[in-house]
Amino acid sequence: MKTLEEAELCFPQLLNSSCRKIMRPHALSMLTYILLSSISVVTVTLNLLVIISISHFRQLHTPTNLLLLSLAVSDFFVGFLMLFQILLIDGCWLFGDLMCTLYYFLDYIITSSSVGAMVLISVDRYVAICEPLHYANKVTQKRVKVCVCLCWICSVFLNSVLLKDSLQQPGRYNSCLGECVVVIIAGLADLFLTFIGPVTVIIVLYMRVFMVAVTQARAMRSQIAAFSLKCSVTVTAKKSEIKAARTLGVVIVVFLVCLCPYYCVSLTGQDTLSNASSAAFVICLFYFNSCLNPVIYAYFYPWFRKSINIIVTLKILQPGSYATDMM
Repeated sequence: MKTLEEAELCFPQLLNSSCRKIMRPHALSMLTYILLSSISVVTVTLNLLVIISISHFRQLHTPTNLLLLSLAVSDFFVGFLMLFQILLIDGCWLFGDLMCTLYYFLDYIITSSSVGAMVLISVDRYVAICEPLHYANKVTQKRVKVCVCLCWICSVFLNSVLLKDSLQQPGRYNSCLGECVVVIIAGLADLFLTFIGPVTVIIVLYMRVFMVAVTQARAMRSQIAAFSLKCSVTVTAKKSEIKAARTLGVVIVVFLVCLCPYYCVSLTGQDTLSNASSAAFVICLFYFNSCLNPVIYAYFYPWFRKSINIIVTLKILQPGSYATDMM
């Protein structure tokens, strides 16, 4: 029989060096397990549908959708990493120091890539709305692919530098067995590069986008009554761009709402959010964002709803399904 003290330890056989578990009410622990597990499964499933849809159907191979594909890949991996976060609910890490460092390293890379994808989406909408005549020349599939690759490469490089000490000597900042702690070098630089800087760029670009969109919407209403059918076709094209900007604007707003509390908690000095019971809601909100993006697509994008139907009914396995008209 274990003593009460042993039951509170991550490694009961190591009384002098083991960390203590976070003691929470059983009902709260079960609720957290169920909530995070559900978010993980839904996140992986929905983002996999986005990845399959954009990758498979030729008509969806547009520059904007390639950016959404990069974001979906990030969100897909977030869903998998949540499984490790679930194991950290009681405050014990059971997979060793090396896996701890790799977990946080991958987590930071994915988060940075998601932020980078949001910046690229904002730039894409800025050019589409503010410089529509130059959009086709400036924003090509090749350039978008290069930007996406650079985004991921820069994310890997940046986090390799910021986590240099932990990568060179895993577990150097742990105070006891069962703890999973990494320390970021130049925390202020990290905060600026992965949060303050990108968020500022996103907000400035989208403020400009919506100012131009409002101006165009007013111009459209006056043009519809005065111009011929040919001009009205042009107006419709502008409407589609504005609608896309509005949809992606919702994605960005939701992203900021879910991300800001996470960084605010980090700024208070709680470096290990998994060991702070008060941060459970912040963690759930942070991960829930990756689940919300595909839901937003399903609500605003008819092509995504159509692709889900084709995938679920297995029509995607039919020859030539990649050429299906999705619009």
